[in-house]
Amino acid sequence: MVRSMTGYGRCEAVVDGREISVEMKSVNHRYFEVGTRITRGYNFLEDKLKKYLQTKISRGKVDVFVTIGAAENEDAEVTVNHSLASGYINALREIAEKYGLPDDITVSSVARYSDIFSVHKQAEDEEKLWNDVLPVVDSALNDFIAMREAEGERMKADVLSRAETIIKIVGEIEERSPQTVVEYKAKLTERINELLENSTVDEERIAMEAAIFADKIAVDEETVRLRSHFAQMNDIMSSGGSIGRKLDFIVQEMNREANTIGSKVTDAELAHKVVDIKAELEKIREQIQNIE
Repeated sequence: MVRSMTGYGRCEAVVDGREISVEMKSVNHRYFEVGTRITRGYNFLEDKLKKYLQTKISRGKVDVFVTIGAAENEDAEVTVNHSLASGYINALREIAEKYGLPDDITVSSVARYSDIFSVHKQAEDEEKLWNDVLPVVDSALNDFIAMREAEGERMKADVLSRAETIIKIVGEIEERSPQTVVEYKAKLTERINELLENSTVDEERIAMEAAIFADKIAVDEETVRLRSHFAQMNDIMSSGGSIGRKLDFIVQEMNREANTIGSKVTDAELAHKVVDIKAELEKIREQIQNIE
């Protein structure tokens, strides 16, 4: 299935008495890049998380936010920095005395200065915590991938629709191209007749000139390659997976063929058709820039 490189997923859950939330979002990027923001004290999960996501996502810049609450049964010891607390209390009393304010210092007012407290928790079981976080990651990841796939399928439909339009135009070019040779031969004969007036026209020479012209403007090889590229693109999009780079290369090849056709045609109608092909190819290129 075709995937877009933009996506979003989120999950919140309580696992073993601990609140855990995972949010992820991504935008276009040439390669796979992941940035993480994890609750302070749990950064040891970062490496595991990045390696795990790399097995699920091929391209895109992915930002992941992991919030981990304290477990209900988690033992913790809170200690007070008495020297710092005493400093705050003395400073408050000094302010009260200097400015004639009531000395209404309470435990609650001093407790607002959170830096006087230190929280000491028992060491985390890193493997167990990872196993608790992983199901939440998976749930957010499933939503994230589902969004990428839904957007990818819409992009695939648009690309294939534009491809059909181009193939139709290619058919029109193939049909019109031989007629331009006939028209060229007729104009050449007319000009020579005007120049020579009643003299005999060398039909063999005109036929030779027409043949040279036909060879010069022949686009059969280019149109055949264009059709081949579109067939290949269709196969790649049907296979799914990480296909963005392959599609980008194929579109470059298509543009090369379109440019060659444009350099060969001398007919205004055909030139307009080449412009239409290039316009559709540019829209296809813009779409595949967002395909994983």
